[in-house]
Amino acid sequence: MAALARFTFDLDLADRPAHAATAMPDLPPEPVGIPEDVVARLVREAREEGYAEGLMAGEGNSTSMASQTVAAAAGMLAAHAASMTAALDDARMENHVAAVDLAVSVGRKLAFHLINREPAGELEALIAECMPSLSGVPHLVIRCHPDLADQIRDIATAQIATSGYAGRLVVMGEPDIRLGDGRLEWVDGGLIRDTGALGTDIDETIANYLAAKANKTGNHHNKESGE
Repeated sequence: MAALARFTFDLDLADRPAHAATAMPDLPPEPVGIPEDVVARLVREAREEGYAEGLMAGEGNSTSMASQTVAAAAGMLAAHAASMTAALDDARMENHVAAVDLAVSVGRKLAFHLINREPAGELEALIAECMPSLSGVPHLVIRCHPDLADQIRDIATAQIATSGYAGRLVVMGEPDIRLGDGRLEWVDGGLIRDTGALGTDIDETIANYLAAKANKTGNHHNKESGE
């Protein structure tokens, strides 16, 4: 068996070829540093850009919220305005009705006092109205309140004398006829003075007028509210 050779450290590393030193693997190049002023500028630009974007987004959000607030306020204002207009129209209508009622009441009181002061006045006017057309009528009948019979007879006789009427005159007092009312009758016609029926006609006319006005006001409200 061959003897083992002892290992010694007598190698001279200085004698190794030069290429041995370059046998080590290449290391990555050291990173090149960015100047601090460039970094600061980039950070500042990023901040400014972010601030601008945030400001724009905030302004857009504020504008949207403001538009919604204005729209809501406008809607509420329109609703309040319509309500106020309706209330004003209703109050105006109530005042109008009250004014009409007052006018009718005053008119009736004046008519009542006028009839009491001149109870034969209306019948005298009726006789004067029909007398020119009674030239060929055989007779004329006048019905009135008993308290006015004599006065009406005198009035009719005086008008007949100047009208040329040659027929017969009959004046009859009837208790169911109101003072100031009366009827003129002849063969083919007649005239009636009835304050009760006249009052009913006036009330009906006023009621129809007020109903039409109220209906017009209601239609106006519906158009404004879009119904």
